[in-house]
Amino acid sequence: MAKLLFAIFGNPVSHSKSPLMHNLAFKGLGVDGCYGRYHLEEGRQLRETFFQLGLKGANITVPHKEHAYAACDVLDGFAQKVGAVNTIVEREGKLYGYNTDAPGFLKAISAFDAQKVLFLGAGGTARATAAILKEAGYEVTILNRSAGRLESFEKEGFAVATFEAFDPQHYDLIINMTSAGLEDDTLPAPKEILEAVIPSAKACVDVIYGKETPFLKLSRRYGKPTKDGSDMLLYQGIIAFEYFTDRHFGFEEIEHHMKKAFTL
Repeated sequence: MAKLLFAIFGNPVSHSKSPLMHNLAFKGLGVDGCYGRYHLEEGRQLRETFFQLGLKGANITVPHKEHAYAACDVLDGFAQKVGAVNTIVEREGKLYGYNTDAPGFLKAISAFDAQKVLFLGAGGTARATAAILKEAGYEVTILNRSAGRLESFEKEGFAVATFEAFDPQHYDLIINMTSAGLEDDTLPAPKEILEAVIPSAKACVDVIYGKETPFLKLSRRYGKPTKDGSDMLLYQGIIAFEYFTDRHFGFEEIEHHMKKAFTL
């Protein structure tokens, strides 16, 4: 039987720790699989590229999660609801799409005593996580530079605002859902807005992992507890691995191997 091939698609993607996580789990659990990374410039080519590479499964990171949704033949209920896919599995020539970002994120922030949450950004990651947080009883506000991406959130009952129309309030958690700070020194929102909401927050979280972003640095200057996206990455990766291997392994045994990626 041929080795099972997997990859992560993104732009940028060179920083991704997903290959190390999944390959450690493949090795540790005795699965004949190999996981690589693929820099995908054009999201509309995702489906074609997936089949050209002979993949069995893939993860998708920014900015292609909506394109991944469109590339799938079958969508699970939650992915269909949120319109964003970050995990694809091939079965008999069809692509099955899932969203593991959201349950991974929910688990990652469960340690915080939070009710009111402010999202900075309205992309695919924000769409999925806002939906699952709302289902779990959180009150979520979406703040974004432009109004276009906010329309669907507003239709679903979320409080929304653009930078120009934002009225700062108290939020327990402030979460950067954008790629701001990943490869540069930009903030996810104007500094004056952040300085109006960070002081009263309980904690600040960034979905970017492996570095202290400008947003987290600013939060720490106000003495706030901070968390990067490492736990979210780990948990969504474990859930994706469950799909990749048809749930032959339990969450904790996968975690035992994957979490080593954060200490190497």
